[in-house]
Amino acid sequence: MTGFRTDIEIARAADKKPIMEIGAKLGIPSGELLPYGHDKAKVSAAFIRSLAGRPQGRLILVTAINPTPAGEGKTTTTVGLGDGLNRIGKRAALCIREASLGPNFGMKGGAAGGGYAQVVPMEDMNLHFTGDFHAITTAHNLLSALIDNHIYWGNELEIDTRRVTWRRVMDMNDRALRQIVCSLGGIANGFPREAGFDITVASEVMAILCLASDLEDLERRLGDIIVGYRRDKSPVFARDLKAQGAMAVLLKDAMQPNLVQTLENNPAFVHGGPFANIAHGCNSVVATTTALRLADYVVTEAGFGADLGAEKFFDIKCRKAGLTPAAAVIVATVRALKMNGGVKKDDLGAEDVAAVREGCANLGRHIENVKQFGVPAIVAINHFASDTEAEIEAVKAFAAEQGVEAVLCRHWAEGSAGIEELAHKVADLADSGVAQFAPLYADETGLFDKIDTIVKRIYRGSEAIADKSVRDQLHQWERQGYGHLPVCMAKTQYSFSTDPNLRGAPTGHVVPVREVRLAAGAGFVVAICGEIMTMPGLPRSPSSERIFLNERGEIEGLF
Repeated sequence: MTGFRTDIEIARAADKKPIMEIGAKLGIPSGELLPYGHDKAKVSAAFIRSLAGRPQGRLILVTAINPTPAGEGKTTTTVGLGDGLNRIGKRAALCIREASLGPNFGMKGGAAGGGYAQVVPMEDMNLHFTGDFHAITTAHNLLSALIDNHIYWGNELEIDTRRVTWRRVMDMNDRALRQIVCSLGGIANGFPREAGFDITVASEVMAILCLASDLEDLERRLGDIIVGYRRDKSPVFARDLKAQGAMAVLLKDAMQPNLVQTLENNPAFVHGGPFANIAHGCNSVVATTTALRLADYVVTEAGFGADLGAEKFFDIKCRKAGLTPAAAVIVATVRALKMNGGVKKDDLGAEDVAAVREGCANLGRHIENVKQFGVPAIVAINHFASDTEAEIEAVKAFAAEQGVEAVLCRHWAEGSAGIEELAHKVADLADSGVAQFAPLYADETGLFDKIDTIVKRIYRGSEAIADKSVRDQLHQWERQGYGHLPVCMAKTQYSFSTDPNLRGAPTGHVVPVREVRLAAGAGFVVAICGEIMTMPGLPRSPSSERIFLNERGEIEGLF
């Protein structure tokens, strides 16, 4: 692969247009854009309100097989497809998530695409961007401070300090903060208690911002957050602490979607960023609905593989926002399929058609799962230089056996020119009207039955299991009126099971639910399965060791 320019080199050489020109492509007046420099802007809330009642375009979801160290390129394909649709004369926009600082400095890398299918400015997007995540972190921690302050000044609400469920957050991987004891140091610092930190992208405030329809809805949802319980186990809400108003003030600008552009100067909304393995993994509803009223086709993505990202996109985001996806694209690479077929990462360069066929079982499972939601699918084979014709044909043949088409895409190396065929086929699929979208389970299904349904129908496990205390908690929430909420599965992204090393398409495994959390403001119940952590740690050699400023003051080391 030597001789290829790095993503950041390509992004740095981009011929960016002024952001006002990008907004004009969608009919956004320059006065309704709030610029952050010359190449990014927020879309005003007033303009978004003015779009109410407009017809919506076609919504296209890009999802993928389970991630592997070999790489899949879901965001790259999302960006490439958006450019491809514009290339063939369609009015298309992108909707993707913002990047978390934690994974950038850890091991996952950036979230702006790659090669010649990127969103720019790449450095800004992968670092502080427009400050949305800082605002979310601050609003979340304001509520944390108000809880301990209320307890310090007499605890009029009678909060049981053993039952405070609201943790603190920061947008960085730091395993040392997973479990802490706070308020040490004597009387002046309050009452010591056990606490902990999650990463910002796991914050309920992040989920609320991404699911709220406007500022009024945002403030209502913030007030609905449950921060803990009294000794009689009755809930204490953020509104009991009079926190929602100040939190909404901190989030006022963060609620407005960010507009940027692709390398080919096509519009991209980049807004919100809940993790897909520990949160619901979709960009904001406000950004998606705004794009749908401005473009004929909107290409969006859901995090990680379809077992997590697509399921939550369909069962949480689309259900709550009333969205109806018209088509889905499932991204796969020959390399990742070979890993699912048992090939080690160091051996991926050698042709192995048998391993590709073996690994296609993972792809097949995702195809079946997307079809369960009534959404027509197509497979995008994200091309790598090491792929052979025989391996590519094996993927196409397998997809045909599943009743879907697989299209080879070269957008990483060629930009929109390398994905024209997929663009035509996706547009035709979205226009066909064959989608009959429906969520996996009904609102009235019991909470544990919803978890068990996902385990059996999406993960193909034998059952979900949980201690009596977990089941009792779910029953209590049902009695309190939360039984209608969807569930958000917090599970490893690497496997259909809770074992990250079990690749392919396992069946019959048991999925243990070790903890449940009620996100009453966001409007879902989180089921934490297996060993998943809501505060990641850094690897032995984190990416931060290779990120620096060169002699020209330019950032080096970002993916």
